[in-house]
Amino acid sequence: MPFMPVKFTLQKRVKLAQGLWMLYWISVIVGILLFALGIFFKVELRKRSEMMDNNESHLVPNLLILVGMLTCGVNAFGGKVCHDSLDPIKFSKWKPMLKTYLLLCCGFNVLLLVTALFCFLMQFAMYLTLAEGLKNSIKFYKDTDTPGRCFMKRTLDLTQIEFRCCGNNNFRDWFEVQWISNRYLDMSNDAVRDRVLSNVEGKYLMDSVPFSCCNPGSPRPCIQHHLTNNSAHYDYDHRIEELNIWTRGCHEALFSYFSGMMSSIGVFIIFTIILESVDMAGLKYLFTALETMEDPENPECESEGFLLEKGVKETLKDVFAKLKTLGKGNQVEEGGDTEGAAT
Repeated sequence: MPFMPVKFTLQKRVKLAQGLWMLYWISVIVGILLFALGIFFKVELRKRSEMMDNNESHLVPNLLILVGMLTCGVNAFGGKVCHDSLDPIKFSKWKPMLKTYLLLCCGFNVLLLVTALFCFLMQFAMYLTLAEGLKNSIKFYKDTDTPGRCFMKRTLDLTQIEFRCCGNNNFRDWFEVQWISNRYLDMSNDAVRDRVLSNVEGKYLMDSVPFSCCNPGSPRPCIQHHLTNNSAHYDYDHRIEELNIWTRGCHEALFSYFSGMMSSIGVFIIFTIILESVDMAGLKYLFTALETMEDPENPECESEGFLLEKGVKETLKDVFAKLKTLGKGNQVEEGGDTEGAAT
């Protein structure tokens, strides 16, 4: 007995075909949005690629671009089939392809599900690559004359300004690295020379941060040097001056931005899977309703549409039986090849 059978009249078939045609073209628009999201995500990653430790994070936008293009193509074909479904002559040329097309749609839904899972699972990889990448970015901030690192300062400054953050985990990360190049240090100055010599690695360390850490909302001029020295500034206490510089680390800010984007895209892809499943179910009903017409020459006659020719259990048994047959066939072929080689 067919699974979920529905009786169809000519009016119902026409309404189903028209409704499916609209749904398929809505799905094409969804595909364009997925493609656009993939491009946007890739551009955002490219803008901050210097602050990332690897290129694995580009897997998600690349998949989005791919599934976006496939969504447009698959659903444009489905829309064309629905448009021609009520014309027997036009529909006859699509009819042999529909079973293959529905199987391809099932495979495409699996690809969409994999992409959605990557959107959620790759967030951990994003967390790690940002942590290591930002740590190196701060270390190379001063290397404006080194090829390959010339724009690190500009990228990091723009990031701190845009995301209202400072350092990797917090502003104290700047205290642990020399972020001013030696070319801008007056080594004839006793204070500078003493500070360099007092460090084991010969670095010029200080309790200061770059200008991009300054919070423009602070009521006083930004204090970016001698941050932990209360006596160096009038009416200043670094423990309570929260508005002076950004206290949020860039690792947290960037991860929050990218993970939020990836989660939103993942939810959007799940919505796309549901939409694609509705399209598939509707096309299956339309296909079977046209196949089971009592009198194909009389468009007014009734017909029955269904999702599966048999019940769910019977269909699963048939699928497993076919898989077993294929497995035995492969074993026989391997055995035959072995015997031929021995002969």
